[in-house]
Amino acid sequence: MGGAGLRLVAAASATAVAAAPDPGAYQARCIEDYQASQTARGFSSLTIDNGAATLERFLAACGRPAWEVTCEDIDRVVGGLATVGMATSTRRGYVSVFKGFFTFLLARKAAEIEALFGERLIDPVDEFNAARHVGNDSPEVVAPPTAQRMDAFFAFLRDRIATARVFAAAGRDYALFRTLYHAGLRTEEAVMLDVADLHFDRGPFGKIHVRYGKAAKGSGPRPRWVPMLDGLDLILKWYLADVRSRLVAGAVLFPDQSGDRLHRGSVRNRLAHLLDLEDASAAVRFSPHAIRRACATHNYERGMDLVAIQQLLGHWQVGTTMGYVRPSATFIEDAYRRAVSATLSALEGEPR
Repeated sequence: MGGAGLRLVAAASATAVAAAPDPGAYQARCIEDYQASQTARGFSSLTIDNGAATLERFLAACGRPAWEVTCEDIDRVVGGLATVGMATSTRRGYVSVFKGFFTFLLARKAAEIEALFGERLIDPVDEFNAARHVGNDSPEVVAPPTAQRMDAFFAFLRDRIATARVFAAAGRDYALFRTLYHAGLRTEEAVMLDVADLHFDRGPFGKIHVRYGKAAKGSGPRPRWVPMLDGLDLILKWYLADVRSRLVAGAVLFPDQSGDRLHRGSVRNRLAHLLDLEDASAAVRFSPHAIRRACATHNYERGMDLVAIQQLLGHWQVGTTMGYVRPSATFIEDAYRRAVSATLSALEGEPR
């Protein structure tokens, strides 16, 4: 081949190299497109941002672009997360977020990725490394805190309001965690509440309009109305009148010190900090999600209908609610005593 031919080949190669974008920059654009599709489907900005942050951490751990990730990469990364003690549900969240993004690439970007990088997309999440849901009988499922444990925690928070250096923050924490417990809200739902979502004149107890209920089956947020049970209406009225006025003004119901919405991670960290301050080394520790499970369990134990609890928690199916309910060890005996007592009372009331 002559010199002119070699120059043409070199020029063609250089053009091909120049045409291929930087993998990192291209993946970032793909993530932006994925976020735009989530916005179109009605996901909240908080859900989208949290998912993007989780995805970026997972891809960084894989050490390569999504289209080059292999089954072995998934095994290695998830196995490493398990080794450092990350909870099963958190590991499942990482894989789920990656799976959603990869499904988007398969549907929207497969041909383009193969043309640009020569990679044919093959889903690396398979039946062997897909995070499994832990069954109800699994020993990994820790029972939610008891009603007595929650009472002790709230008593600690009440006492702390009088001695805390920042009264407003202590009062907000008390109202926030009481709302999580009595209304059974997810952390994401609670931090997205505005003052205007409280309707004290709706129904016999007042109701909270949860506008950003968790999506299901690809839908957007599913709003619902949650009653303010167990005196939650009085707690929130006190919070609005005596506490929130001392925080930075705005629409947000539970703001941080600057008036912005609390992040769900901040709520989790705040709870862990408060449990440390409680100075009860023998007491059971718990997470924000465990508070939600405690709401389901305690309402069920005192006789609330399972379907009513399903509606309260905003579950798509009642089977999901059944997985949240973890009755106490004496639940059967207590139910038997109530039934026998009711029967005896009815018999005693009959004419002889």
